[in-house]
Amino acid sequence: QLQLTESGGGSVLAGESLTLSCAASGTAFGINSMGWFRQSPGKTREMVAMVGGGAARYANSVKGRFTITRSLETMTVDLQMNNLKPEDTAVYYCKLSTLNAAEAWGPGTQITVSS
Repeated sequence: QLQLTESGGGSVLAGESLTLSCAASGTAFGINSMGWFRQSPGKTREMVAMVGGGAARYANSVKGRFTITRSLETMTVDLQMNNLKPEDTAVYYCKLSTLNAAEAWGPGTQITVSS
């Protein structure tokens, strides 16, 4: 069964950095895409950064501050977050899509940025 395990959340001050990591297990198929979404209270879940097909995409709000990296060999995806802002506060979710169109979400990890 496809499963995702997230780590790296926490509480920081504005301007500080955090790195989120996500590891996938339980799939015999290749990975199509992996990435990170986030959801704040009262808001819909939004894409933060995704990598697939050799290309990375970022939400406009995080461009230049966040960097996504992926390893197909270890089935991991990391999100380096620099210069964090209070508006980055949210629950961050890892998402994976496989080549056979299966999808999985991680349980979510809280990021809180205080001013």
